[in-house]
Amino acid sequence: MEELEQALFTLLSDRLCQIVISGPRNREGAGKIKIRPILVKEQLMFQETVYRGSQVFHTNRKKEDMLRQILIYMEQEFKQLAGESISERVTALVSKKGRCTVKITAKSGEDPSRPRMLPPLSHNRSKRYILKEGTVIPFLVDLGVQTNEGRIISSRYDKWRQINRYLEFVEDILPALPGDKEIRIIDFGCGKSYLTFALYYYLHQVKGYDISVTGLDLKGDVIARCSRLADKYGYDKLTFRQGDIAAYESGEGADMVVSLHACDTATDYAIKKAVEWKAGVIFAVPCCQHEVNRQIDCELLAPALKYGLIRERMSALFTDAIRAELLEAMGYHTQILEFIDMEHTPKNILIRAVRDGKYKAAPKTEGGMPLKLREMTDMLHVETTLQKLFYPEEP
Repeated sequence: MEELEQALFTLLSDRLCQIVISGPRNREGAGKIKIRPILVKEQLMFQETVYRGSQVFHTNRKKEDMLRQILIYMEQEFKQLAGESISERVTALVSKKGRCTVKITAKSGEDPSRPRMLPPLSHNRSKRYILKEGTVIPFLVDLGVQTNEGRIISSRYDKWRQINRYLEFVEDILPALPGDKEIRIIDFGCGKSYLTFALYYYLHQVKGYDISVTGLDLKGDVIARCSRLADKYGYDKLTFRQGDIAAYESGEGADMVVSLHACDTATDYAIKKAVEWKAGVIFAVPCCQHEVNRQIDCELLAPALKYGLIRERMSALFTDAIRAELLEAMGYHTQILEFIDMEHTPKNILIRAVRDGKYKAAPKTEGGMPLKLREMTDMLHVETTLQKLFYPEEP
């Protein structure tokens, strides 16, 4: 197999078109295997497609791993291999005695050293992103996501995906935003404002909406930097202010309230203000949720809650479920969606609420809270900040 190994070492490159492994020795195993190059996060990989009856299985491998796996296939399971690159063809036949015959031929009329158009790598094709790869977006360059030529920096590709995933969620709710006046948006806890800039760019520059966006954060240096960038790009209706969510006041309210990575109960204050303003849309990605974790005490769940990690995760999930139910009670159609991990936290739940004014006709307590929700929180021995904010008269 040494000759085949040498041939495969050359064949497994971005010039590969495909490799087909066939002629199974055992009828009960796979019938055929195809291998082609792909790009995964800008790294060259090789996708193995195994055809087993009516089933198809895919595995991505690095070059060295793929080379070893092909040799195993040819030594143990298959008799034939046919590979093709831009410049050459490789065939291999394994006899009954295990002898491998390899034949390498240059394609007719081809000069192997001549640059050729590479075969398309499906993972390298532009995915249908809201923001297009290759288009230079100034704020993404300054924030270190893009190069000056519009290429996505490999180490920041997760941020690029996160931004586009966020804008996909925004695109879904566009019909809920007013179309006959300026749309007022407040972003609580905006931080470095990757998503704040993306939101402004998408709604104003791409979609042409008349909007004003205010980013609020506690860190003065972050606010100063974001303000400089907004001035640099001429985003005259994107402003940044230093302040606390609970103390923030807006005379005009907001049509959309965003709260991404607001710590612990700060998310609750952002939601409360959004509901007070009758905001049409609320986005929240909570994190650092300690409140319920400190309180939760349920005999039925004790076998699970005794494990710290389980207790922490269950507390966070219950907190977000309570928030969603409270928003439903306030006349919002609410979804809990899977987001992409934020930069500083592994939390990946997005609460998206769209105001429709439809209030559940479910039984309520004397203080007005949905009865089933109150029964659940009583069972867990918890009372969240948002419950207190919405139902201050609840006994």
